[in-house]
Amino acid sequence: MTRQLSTVEVVGAGPAGLTAAITAARAGARVIVYERAQQVGMRFHGDFQGLENWTTADDVLDEIAGLGVETTFPYAPFYRQICFAPDGSEHVCASPAPFYYLVRRGPGEGTLDRALRAQAEALGVEIRFGQVVAQPPTGSIVGRGPRRGDAVAVGWLFETDMPDGAWVALGNKVAPGGYAYLLVSGGLGTLSVCLFSRFREARDFLARAVELFTRRAGLCMRGQRPFGGAGNLSLPQTAAVDGTLTAGEAAGFQDPLWGFGIRNAMISGHLAARALLGGAGEDYDAAWRRRIAPTMRAAAVMRYFYARLSDSGYSWLLGWLGRHRDPRAGLREIYRPCWWKSALFPLFGRRVLPAPLA
Repeated sequence: MTRQLSTVEVVGAGPAGLTAAITAARAGARVIVYERAQQVGMRFHGDFQGLENWTTADDVLDEIAGLGVETTFPYAPFYRQICFAPDGSEHVCASPAPFYYLVRRGPGEGTLDRALRAQAEALGVEIRFGQVVAQPPTGSIVGRGPRRGDAVAVGWLFETDMPDGAWVALGNKVAPGGYAYLLVSGGLGTLSVCLFSRFREARDFLARAVELFTRRAGLCMRGQRPFGGAGNLSLPQTAAVDGTLTAGEAAGFQDPLWGFGIRNAMISGHLAARALLGGAGEDYDAAWRRRIAPTMRAAAVMRYFYARLSDSGYSWLLGWLGRHRDPRAGLREIYRPCWWKSALFPLFGRRVLPAPLA
């Protein structure tokens, strides 16, 4: 049962916070969002990010629509990517359904952030920019981004004449324990290295990625601008403390294997709002443990082993995906919860997911 709350307060105007705000506003609540920046999306610079579309058989856009969020933001489906292995081999991974949908992040027009803001405000949500909330109000939802850097990404944003495409490179020379990627859509590009360790060497790895993509993919950049970001990985004992519900990266709900975060952010924001509207904030823990935690535990176990791969292991993995009848289904198998991943999580997965911040 949904109760009528006079006011729902949300801290943070990212995907988690705005999805929570949209959910609450659709239920008839008055919603106030506090955002410390002067605009949505200020952590980002127009870079491409992926709405991953392989951890479930259902399409992620349908899942987002099921949360009550209209998919009015620009997106580009990618069905194919070229993967470069450390042994020099090239593997083309193509699927009948999109691997992911590219969205742009940032304060500008045409970004996911601006679209979510417009949707929330159209429902009557009040966003108070420039509001720093040191102590979130009791009964509020907190979705204000990562609280530490367990993973980092550094890269370049640029204009280009390259055709649309997606390229990925693995290997201990270019991104040990992580990956490098090149995404091009509509004359704009994002090149990045995503790392889960050795952060001080990030710029060196980025330079190697630039050289590799120039040589193998014909990389051509104009007007390039640097960017960087960090992610918080954690699986908290509880995301409901003293009636305050934490969602998205603030709770650590980010993919521990390869760092995708938008999907979990939006799901957790929706679940937090539904629990609050239902009058039992403690129900939020049961909801995210059922919908988010199993996949995160499985991904954490796989990250433990992925981080220890040799170059021959990376080459085998890309070869296996390239030979798979549907690489998207192969990726889903990697993330799929099962008995042996559950058994190994206390031994290995907990080493990957740091203890939550107090």
